[in-house]
Amino acid sequence: MSSKQGGKLKPLKQPKSDKKEYDEHDLANLQKKKEEEKALKELRAKAQQKGSLSGAGLKKSGKK
Repeated sequence: MSSKQGGKLKPLKQPKSDKKEYDEHDLANLQKKKEEEKALKELRAKAQQKGSLSGAGLKKSGKK
C-alpha cells in the first residue's frame, strides 16, 4: 500500500444501460424536442446567410 502509483488510474467501467421503454407521453416529448431543435437549426442557418444586420460590432469614436 505505497502512496506512489505509476501511471494514470483507469476509470471504472460503467455498466451497460438497458434500453429504456418509452410510453406515449415520453415519445410525444421526444418528438416535440426534435422538432424544436430542427426549427432552431433552420433559424440559425437563415441568420448566418443574412449576416450581420447593422454591422454594429465595435463602434469607433470620432475623438482622437
